[in-house]
Amino acid sequence: MPPLALLATCLVDQVLPEIGVATAALLERTGHTVDFPEAQTCCGQPFFNSGYHADAVRLAKRTIEIFEPYETVVLPSGSCAAMIRVEYPHLFHDDPAWLPRAEALAARTFEFSEFLIRFDLLPIPRTGSADNPPPFTFAQGRIRPSAHSPATYHDSCHMCRLLGLRDEPRSALEKTGVTIEEMAEPDRCCGFGGTFSLKMPEVSAAMTREKLRLASETGAAILVTADPGCLMQMRRFADEAGVRVEHLAVVLEERTR
Repeated sequence: MPPLALLATCLVDQVLPEIGVATAALLERTGHTVDFPEAQTCCGQPFFNSGYHADAVRLAKRTIEIFEPYETVVLPSGSCAAMIRVEYPHLFHDDPAWLPRAEALAARTFEFSEFLIRFDLLPIPRTGSADNPPPFTFAQGRIRPSAHSPATYHDSCHMCRLLGLRDEPRSALEKTGVTIEEMAEPDRCCGFGGTFSLKMPEVSAAMTREKLRLASETGAAILVTADPGCLMQMRRFADEAGVRVEHLAVVLEERTR
């Protein structure tokens, strides 16, 4: 089986490395060899979303060159996966030399939960089952199963709207014995929006607090998301809302040890 490539994303590499570690560990548990090309940098999404398309093209070309040798590329981020899958072909629509290369990379790039579910790779949970789920407590910074308690899930904007991935992360959680208590409007924006949170911090913060209020109303012990940007944004206000926020990869990795 040829190795697959982990495209960790900027936020994971620089701010939330535990997500990359969990993603690699779980992928290796499925029998894959995971490569982390050290030359990888930003996929170009911040430039693209801000209108700096020439800079986005430059970073997209670099990303394509780095990941072309791999048959499969997996990202623990719906947002960055959407950039490669949806926006790269748009960036090169009038470039006959680069468009086929962008489309080829897009076709073999997968968001983490999408990859696990599409190819039925999720390991069987070590504790509990779908009929007897091991819910959550937290000790020493780790997720631990204990008395029954559900999770709730936040749909990030790019992942659910551009990639159409709503069922996959929920299926992955349920396959590891997690009961999901849906919040109202699970696809309501968390307020991050990349540079939006920097340009309009007051509006962004209000949106985040509303998202966390909806999550807390479910009574779930943990709020799960598949996007590092959303995770970082919601953690800013999680303590005041009494909500624990974790990335999907971290939850799945610990549930399947």
